[in-house]
Amino acid sequence: MMRATLNDRELIAGILIRSFVDNKSVNYIIKQDEKREQRLKHLMEYSFDICNLFGDVFISDDRKACALIVVPDRKKVTVKSILLDIKMALSVTGLSNIKKAIIRESAIKKIHPAVPLYYLWFIGVEPSQQGKGIGSKLLNEIIQKGLSENKTICLETSTLKNIPWYEKHGFKTYRELDFGYNLYCMKRP
Repeated sequence: MMRATLNDRELIAGILIRSFVDNKSVNYIIKQDEKREQRLKHLMEYSFDICNLFGDVFISDDRKACALIVVPDRKKVTVKSILLDIKMALSVTGLSNIKKAIIRESAIKKIHPAVPLYYLWFIGVEPSQQGKGIGSKLLNEIIQKGLSENKTICLETSTLKNIPWYEKHGFKTYRELDFGYNLYCMKRP
């Protein structure tokens, strides 16, 4: 695993787009219109930018998997973060979905453990490379990084088939939220 650079932004956005194209949680906030694919791209670019500012962005050594992590202790309101949020609202959610995106994010943050967190926002593997251990290797390295910083690692998933995979890596579901789809909140102390 290596730290991604700005030159990796397009590659990482592409991996995440292909990995999350049918994800319930992602599609919940993206305005579902003729610009949906473009909106998904904007979401992944926004996520990369936020994690690059306030967390960590990693890419696997073979460049087939990536992970975006937010470190809440590092997150600040800056002119750049405000501009990124505005751009995200306009280009991803559309004005009609802003309220439900804010409500969902607020509900998630409210139940996060009150300890220092290493928040795994996205982890994705090129679909053609899934099932080969690339994601497990990357997740193990992320776990070690979070533990080395004495942080609890948190994530959410709306994909049922991913729950046993996360459990295999020591994550436990601590809460389930209902947004018209189930969102499973998991942590690894």
